[in-house]
Amino acid sequence: MHNITIATASRVAVAIAVAIAVGARPRPADADPPRVTSEAHDGQHDFDFVLGSWTIKNRVLRKAPSGAISWYEFDATSVNRPVWDGTANVEEWDGTGPSGRIQGMAVRLYDPAAKHWSIYWADRRFGTLGYPVVGSFEDGRGEFFADGTSGGKKTRERVIWSRISKDSCRWEQAISFDGGMTWETNWIMDFTRVPPY
Repeated sequence: MHNITIATASRVAVAIAVAIAVGARPRPADADPPRVTSEAHDGQHDFDFVLGSWTIKNRVLRKAPSGAISWYEFDATSVNRPVWDGTANVEEWDGTGPSGRIQGMAVRLYDPAAKHWSIYWADRRFGTLGYPVVGSFEDGRGEFFADGTSGGKKTRERVIWSRISKDSCRWEQAISFDGGMTWETNWIMDFTRVPPY
């Protein structure tokens, strides 16, 4: 996993942070493509902030069959490398949660015509790619969306990148069962950069 080539990245577009809580799954055949509004902003370097090495504090929502909700926490690491002069990047993600080790790979690809990013995620346990979350940044905040399914129900998924500074940032994943009217956040990652900057 540490030797990602440009050819590999171009064949396998992959990223974080996307449906990490539910694992990589194939895109449903009847799902509509993610809806994205492109803006005039040229965002090809919007993900430059994530390049480098990070430690991560994870909070993951856990629901019991009874409906009770609690959060569990664990640590992880992330290493992000640029590809194609920064218009794409590859992330290696490694952590150990309550159910064991998670090794993931994300690829973030910028589409200069549509002016948006597609983020794909692959989990080593499954060896397949999930469908992308697609979106862009505005005023230092990135929002990315995808349509999917969970437990046989249609879902809308959202990933947000926020609180971006030189040495920290936040990633949040949420799911909606009502087309995006209401959201339930199910995974939060707080990143802290590993020196040197």
